[in-house]
Formats: sequence, structure tokens, C-alpha cells
Amino acid sequence: MKITDAYVIVTCPARNFVTLKIRTDEGVYGVGDATLNGRELAVASYLTDHVIPCLIGRDPHDIEDIWQYLYKGAYWRRGPVTMSAIAAVDTALWDIKAKVAGLPLYQLLGGKSRNGVMVYAHANGQTVDDALDQVQHYVDQGYKAIRIQAGVPGLKGVYGVAKGINYEPATRGLPAESAWSTEAYLDFAPTLFAAARERFGWDLHLLHDVHHRLTPIEAARLGKSLEPYRLFWMEDPTPAENQDAFRLIRQHTTTPLAVGEVFNTIWDAKDLIQNQLIDYIRTTVVHAGGISHLRRIANLAELYQIRTGSHGATDLSPICMGAALHFDLWVPNFGIQERMVHEDVTDSVFPHAYTFDQGYMHPGEAPGHGVDIDEAEAAKYPYQPAYLPVARLTDGTLWSW
Repeated sequence: MKITDAYVIVTCPARNFVTLKIRTDEGVYGVGDATLNGRELAVASYLTDHVIPCLIGRDPHDIEDIWQYLYKGAYWRRGPVTMSAIAAVDTALWDIKAKVAGLPLYQLLGGKSRNGVMVYAHANGQTVDDALDQVQHYVDQGYKAIRIQAGVPGLKGVYGVAKGINYEPATRGLPAESAWSTEAYLDFAPTLFAAARERFGWDLHLLHDVHHRLTPIEAARLGKSLEPYRLFWMEDPTPAENQDAFRLIRQHTTTPLAVGEVFNTIWDAKDLIQNQLIDYIRTTVVHAGGISHLRRIANLAELYQIRTGSHGATDLSPICMGAALHFDLWVPNFGIQERMVHEDVTDSVFPHAYTFDQGYMHPGEAPGHGVDIDEAEAAKYPYQPAYLPVARLTDGTLWSW
């Protein structure tokens, strides 16, 4: 079997997605997600101009060799653009291999380690009551774990807080800007979770995302103040470029820590894992070099009793979600999977085999990773520039992640 053709599809059904399609001389094809929120066209060009010419004529079954070739052969390693491109190739090749075998992808990874994948939803609101009403919405759907975010009194446009059950954090046009006050947030956050526990009790897993907006000592203070409410995790408490920063947080709180959605390689997570400074590693299929490299990260984490908790917002296409669910079903040290529901128009472009029921998802039994792209539908939705917002302190200082 040989790779005869490969091309990139950029489409915007509700938001922008970049998809790589690899074809073979035996008629089997595979698809991979290459979406990098706010930098989509950079990955599309990387694939079209630099990667695809290197794939033609290769045996698609040589997944490991192709991965090493694309990672080491470029000389300029790592980074989100490079690793998202490699991830798209890797995911598409695993899709092909599983289709040829006539098996769902998780079987090729080693079979299932569980019967379903526990996922968490996003509940958010401008006020505490609004946020808790959304929690109730998800509880009624059977979710066992819910992330809660709420607007901070006195601040407008807090990131991750919007009206409606389904929301898209990225905005069309240039990045929006919002004001941020760490002091107001630190005083407010514990009241949100006190209200959540009072209303929903202790059987529900509660999660919270800090969006990298605290210094290490501020994050330590927040973690300590949230201890009485027994969070499943506190996510991205501080920027992780300095991995040692998590040591200070760890010294002051027993609230579990999760990080890694912006990580691209095992090297980004190495010290955090080996020094047991986190409890959940949130690296993704698309941004961390595909299934092959994500497996290496999970294997390292398993040695230190650290579990997976992969990012799964709508800035990842259904292709990434499908691949992630196969990975989640297999990986022995699974923790939880994030789930934001894609809009109907997105699902029409990306038909998929995965399903949701009572707080759990399953990737399905279709050969491959079970997600495809309808190119005719995709063509109806051209690319539209969109970016995540940035935050400034009330004095104007840039304070985004």
C-alpha cells in the first residue's frame, strides 16, 4: 500500500477546522484534525507546502517511522504548528490502519480498559444562579462531572462565561479584550463552589478552569480556599512555561491540579509528571503530535499515578474527539475527557460514530476512528478569521494567558 494523494480542507461550520485527508492506492483513506485555534492557516500551509510532498509514495502502515521522520527530519522541532501538523498525519494513518484491519481504532491500541468514557460538561453563567441552573441542565442529562465558571462581580466579559448552553469562545474578527481583576476573582470563586455544593451535594464531580491567570502563590491561595468543596480538579492555575512554579502551588494545597491543553510534546510535561506536581495531564491528540505521541505522554504519567484528562472543547474538530475517545477507552490511566457539544452544522460536516449516554461517551465500533468529513458540506462554509479574547488588568496591563 502506498500514499498517492493528500490534501487539506479548511472549513468553518460554526467555527474553523483544518482537516487532512490522506488517500492510498488501494482506495482506503484516513482523516486527521489539524486545527490550531486562531492560527489555522499556518498549519494548513505547513501541511500543504512542507509535509504532504514528503508523504507521497510512503507506506501508510509505517506510522512510527513517518512520525519520527516528520519530527526529527524537519530539524526545527516542536511548537504548536509543527505538532498539530504531525498530529493530523498520525491520526489519519491510524485511521487507515484500523480501516484496513476492519477494527475500531481502540482495538489496535490494545483493546478497551473500560466500558465507557466519563466526560465533563461546561456550565457557565453571568451570575452564580445562572451557572447553577446550567449545572442542573447537565445533571438532568446524566453528567457525573461538570466544570463551573461564573462571571465575577464588577467585571464584564469574563472569559469562559457566556449566555446559552452551547457557546463559542472565539470571536470573529480581531481578538476581543476584556478587563480582569485577580483580587475580585480570588474573593469570589469560593462562594461559587459553596453554592454548588449546597445545591447539588457531594456526589457530583466539580471542576474549575483558572485559564492560567494567577501567579503561583495566588493559585496556591485559590486551591487552599477551594479545598472544602472537594474539586475534581483545578485546571491551568498558572502559566506552565516555568514548570517549577507548580511546586509552590503543590506545597500549599491538596486541591488536584490539571494542566497541559497547550502542551505540544512530552518535554512540556516531563518535569511536572516526574516531580508529581500535577494530578491530570490534559494534552490532546491534535496539539501533542497525534495518538502516537499522546500514548508516550500517558505512559510516562502512568509511572507516577497521574491520569489523563484531555482537552475537548469546540476548538477541536469531531475528528479529534473521535480519536480521543478511542484513546480514552484504551488508556489504562484514564481520568476524564472534556466535552463541549458541537453545533448541528458542525456534525453535518463531520459525521461520526461516537455517542453519549448518561455522562459517558463511546467511540463506536466503526472501523478506524469512526469520524469522516463530508467535503460537499464543508465547501459551503469558507474560512472566517476568529480569535480567542485577551485580558487586561483594570489598569490596562496585558494579563492574558
